Amino acid sequence: MTYLDIDRLQATPLETQPYDYLVVRNFVKPEKLPAVLKDYPEVPGPGSHPPSVLDIRGDFKALMDELDQEPFRRIIEEKFGVDLTGRPTMYTVRGFTRATDGKIHTDSETKIITVLLYMNDSWDSDGGRLRVLNNGTDLNDYAAEIPPDGGTLLVFRRSDRSWHGHEPFAGKRRAIQMNWVTSQSVADHEQGRHARSSRLKKLLRFITGKAA
Repeated sequence: MTYLDIDRLQATPLETQPYDYLVVRNFVKPEKLPAVLKDYPEVPGPGSHPPSVLDIRGDFKALMDELDQEPFRRIIEEKFGVDLTGRPTMYTVRGFTRATDGKIHTDSETKIITVLLYMNDSWDSDGGRLRVLNNGTDLNDYAAEIPPDGGTLLVFRRSDRSWHGHEPFAGKRRAIQMNWVTSQSVADHEQGRHARSSRLKKLLRFITGKAA
Protein backbone atom coordinates (compact mmCIF):
# COMPACT_ATOMS: atom_id res chain seq x y z
CA MET A 1 0.00 0.00 0.00
CA THR A 2 1.16 3.51 -0.81
CA TYR A 3 0.10 5.40 2.34
CA LEU A 4 -0.59 2.83 5.06
CA ASP A 5 2.02 0.58 6.68
CA ILE A 6 0.05 -2.65 6.67
CA ASP A 7 3.12 -4.66 7.74
CA ARG A 8 3.45 -2.52 10.87
CA LEU A 9 -0.22 -3.17 11.67
CA GLN A 10 0.24 -6.90 11.09
CA ALA A 11 3.20 -6.97 13.49
CA THR A 12 1.37 -5.11 16.29
CA PRO A 13 0.01 -7.36 19.05
CA LEU A 14 -3.55 -7.04 20.29
CA GLU A 15 -3.91 -5.73 23.82
CA THR A 16 -6.71 -7.46 25.72
CA GLN A 17 -6.86 -5.55 29.01
CA PRO A 18 -9.04 -3.79 29.97
CA TYR A 19 -10.58 -4.56 26.56
CA ASP A 20 -9.40 -5.46 23.05
CA TYR A 21 -7.44 -2.66 21.38
CA LEU A 22 -4.25 -1.93 19.47
CA VAL A 23 -2.16 1.15 18.77
CA VAL A 24 0.08 1.56 15.71
CA ARG A 25 2.31 4.60 15.58
CA ASN A 26 3.41 5.72 12.09
CA PHE A 27 0.64 3.68 10.50
CA VAL A 28 0.59 6.44 7.90
CA LYS A 29 4.03 6.25 6.36
CA PRO A 30 6.04 9.27 7.61
CA GLU A 31 7.17 10.21 4.11
CA LYS A 32 3.52 10.37 2.99
CA LEU A 33 2.05 12.18 5.98
CA PRO A 34 2.91 15.78 4.92
CA ALA A 35 1.10 15.39 1.60
CA VAL A 36 -1.95 13.90 3.32
CA LEU A 37 -2.05 16.74 5.86
CA LYS A 38 -1.73 19.29 3.07
CA ASP A 39 -4.92 17.89 1.50
CA TYR A 40 -6.83 17.53 4.78
CA PRO A 41 -10.29 18.98 4.12
CA GLU A 42 -11.50 22.20 5.69
CA VAL A 43 -13.80 21.23 8.55
CA PRO A 44 -16.45 23.81 9.50
CA GLY A 45 -16.36 23.26 13.27
CA PRO A 46 -16.19 20.73 16.11
CA GLY A 47 -17.98 17.42 15.92
CA SER A 48 -18.04 14.68 13.31
CA HIS A 49 -18.42 15.43 9.61
CA PRO A 50 -19.16 12.78 6.95
CA PRO A 51 -16.97 12.87 3.85
CA SER A 52 -20.06 13.52 1.69
CA VAL A 53 -20.24 17.13 2.93
CA LEU A 54 -16.50 17.84 2.73
CA ASP A 55 -14.09 18.47 -0.13
CA ILE A 56 -12.22 15.15 -0.15
CA ARG A 57 -9.41 15.19 -2.67
CA GLY A 58 -5.79 14.44 -3.48
CA ASP A 59 -3.60 12.49 -1.10
CA PHE A 60 -6.20 12.61 1.66
CA LYS A 61 -8.74 10.87 -0.59
CA ALA A 62 -6.14 8.32 -1.63
CA LEU A 63 -5.44 7.49 2.01
CA MET A 64 -9.15 7.05 2.76
CA ASP A 65 -9.46 4.80 -0.27
CA GLU A 66 -6.71 2.56 1.16
CA LEU A 67 -8.52 2.34 4.50
CA ASP A 68 -11.52 0.99 2.61
CA GLN A 69 -9.59 -1.79 0.92
CA GLU A 70 -9.65 -5.49 1.76
CA PRO A 71 -6.14 -5.84 3.29
CA PHE A 72 -6.98 -3.48 6.16
CA ARG A 73 -10.32 -5.18 6.88
CA ARG A 74 -8.76 -8.65 6.74
CA ILE A 75 -6.08 -7.83 9.33
CA ILE A 76 -8.63 -6.24 11.66
CA GLU A 77 -10.75 -9.39 11.38
CA GLU A 78 -7.73 -11.55 12.20
CA LYS A 79 -6.56 -9.41 15.12
CA PHE A 80 -9.96 -9.09 16.79
CA GLY A 81 -11.38 -12.48 15.83
CA VAL A 82 -14.44 -10.95 14.23
CA ASP A 83 -16.19 -11.54 10.90
CA LEU A 84 -16.90 -8.19 9.24
CA THR A 85 -18.24 -9.67 6.01
CA GLY A 86 -21.27 -7.66 4.93
CA ARG A 87 -20.90 -5.19 7.79
CA PRO A 88 -21.17 -1.62 6.50
CA THR A 89 -18.58 1.02 7.31
CA MET A 90 -19.17 4.57 8.45
CA TYR A 91 -16.61 7.38 8.13
CA THR A 92 -16.45 10.79 9.77
CA VAL A 93 -13.76 13.46 9.79
CA ARG A 94 -12.94 15.67 12.75
CA GLY A 95 -11.04 18.92 12.79
CA PHE A 96 -11.61 20.57 16.16
CA THR A 97 -12.27 19.59 19.75
CA ARG A 98 -14.28 21.57 22.28
CA ALA A 99 -13.29 21.83 25.93
CA THR A 100 -16.43 19.84 26.73
CA ASP A 101 -15.43 16.90 24.48
CA GLY A 102 -13.65 13.80 25.71
CA LYS A 103 -16.09 12.71 28.41
CA ILE A 104 -15.93 9.03 29.35
CA HIS A 105 -17.99 6.74 27.12
CA THR A 106 -17.93 3.30 25.47
CA ASP A 107 -19.36 4.12 21.99
CA SER A 108 -22.85 3.05 20.97
CA GLU A 109 -23.94 -0.59 20.82
CA THR A 110 -24.43 -0.32 17.05
CA LYS A 111 -20.66 -0.02 16.56
CA ILE A 112 -18.63 -3.22 16.26
CA ILE A 113 -15.11 -1.88 15.71
CA THR A 114 -13.93 1.72 16.11
CA VAL A 115 -10.94 2.99 14.13
CA LEU A 116 -9.28 6.33 14.87
CA LEU A 117 -6.50 7.59 12.62
CA TYR A 118 -4.98 10.80 13.94
CA MET A 119 -3.99 13.48 11.48
CA ASN A 120 -2.16 16.09 13.56
CA ASP A 121 1.44 17.17 13.66
CA SER A 122 3.33 16.24 16.84
CA TRP A 123 1.16 16.67 19.94
CA ASP A 124 2.47 18.73 22.87
CA SER A 125 -0.69 19.40 24.90
CA ASP A 126 -1.51 17.37 28.01
CA GLY A 127 -5.17 17.47 26.96
CA GLY A 128 -6.66 15.61 24.02
CA ARG A 129 -4.67 12.39 24.61
CA LEU A 130 -7.12 9.52 24.43
CA ARG A 131 -7.03 7.19 27.43
CA VAL A 132 -7.98 3.52 27.42
CA LEU A 133 -9.76 3.39 30.76
CA ASN A 134 -10.11 0.64 33.33
CA ASN A 135 -13.57 1.81 34.37
CA GLY A 136 -16.32 4.27 33.52
CA THR A 137 -15.83 6.68 36.38
CA ASP A 138 -12.16 7.63 36.74
CA LEU A 139 -10.34 9.35 33.88
CA ASN A 140 -7.04 8.93 35.75
CA ASP A 141 -7.33 5.15 35.98
CA TYR A 142 -6.08 4.13 32.55
CA ALA A 143 -4.18 1.33 30.86
CA ALA A 144 -2.81 3.45 28.03
CA GLU A 145 -2.70 7.06 26.91
CA ILE A 146 -2.43 7.75 23.19
CA PRO A 147 -1.27 11.17 21.99
CA PRO A 148 -3.01 12.01 18.70
CA ASP A 149 0.23 12.36 16.75
CA GLY A 150 -0.07 12.36 12.99
CA GLY A 151 -0.25 8.86 11.55
CA THR A 152 -1.13 7.10 14.84
CA LEU A 153 -3.80 4.42 14.55
CA LEU A 154 -6.05 3.28 17.41
CA VAL A 155 -8.50 0.40 16.90
CA PHE A 156 -10.74 -1.12 19.57
CA ARG A 157 -13.62 -3.54 19.85
CA ARG A 158 -16.73 -1.85 21.21
CA SER A 159 -18.09 -3.47 24.35
CA ASP A 160 -19.79 -2.51 27.60
CA ARG A 161 -16.26 -2.12 29.01
CA SER A 162 -14.64 -0.12 26.20
CA TRP A 163 -14.42 3.04 28.30
CA HIS A 164 -12.31 5.84 26.86
CA GLY A 165 -11.99 9.61 27.08
CA HIS A 166 -9.43 12.39 27.36
CA GLU A 167 -8.54 15.45 29.38
CA PRO A 168 -10.11 18.67 28.06
CA PHE A 169 -8.62 20.29 24.99
CA ALA A 170 -10.02 23.11 22.87
CA GLY A 171 -8.62 23.68 19.41
CA LYS A 172 -7.45 21.86 16.31
CA ARG A 173 -7.45 18.10 16.77
CA ARG A 174 -7.78 16.19 13.53
CA ALA A 175 -8.77 12.58 13.05
CA ILE A 176 -10.49 10.19 10.68
CA GLN A 177 -12.98 7.94 12.44
CA MET A 178 -14.17 4.73 10.83
CA ASN A 179 -16.61 2.24 12.28
CA TRP A 180 -17.89 -1.11 11.23
CA VAL A 181 -21.53 -1.03 12.32
CA THR A 182 -24.32 -3.54 12.76
CA SER A 183 -26.48 -2.57 9.76
CA GLN A 184 -26.79 -0.25 6.78
CA SER A 185 -29.75 1.49 8.39
CA VAL A 186 -27.51 2.47 11.30
CA ALA A 187 -24.87 3.85 8.93
CA ASP A 188 -27.46 5.78 6.91
CA HIS A 189 -29.05 7.27 10.03
CA GLU A 190 -25.77 8.33 11.62
CA GLN A 191 -24.28 9.70 8.40
CA GLY A 192 -27.47 11.68 7.77
CA ARG A 193 -27.45 13.09 11.29
CA HIS A 194 -23.81 14.16 11.03
CA ALA A 195 -24.40 15.63 7.57
CA ARG A 196 -27.25 17.85 8.80
CA SER A 197 -25.14 19.04 11.72
CA SER A 198 -22.18 19.75 9.45
CA ARG A 199 -24.26 21.80 7.01
CA LEU A 200 -25.64 23.85 9.89
CA LYS A 201 -22.12 24.52 11.16
CA LYS A 202 -21.06 25.62 7.68
CA LEU A 203 -23.98 28.03 7.55
CA LEU A 204 -23.19 29.45 11.00
CA ARG A 205 -19.54 29.81 10.06
CA PHE A 206 -20.54 31.67 6.89
CA ILE A 207 -22.80 34.02 8.87
CA THR A 208 -20.53 34.64 11.86
CA GLY A 209 -17.08 34.02 10.41
CA LYS A 210 -16.37 31.66 13.32
CA ALA A 211 -16.38 27.89 13.70
CA ALA A 212 -19.62 26.71 15.34
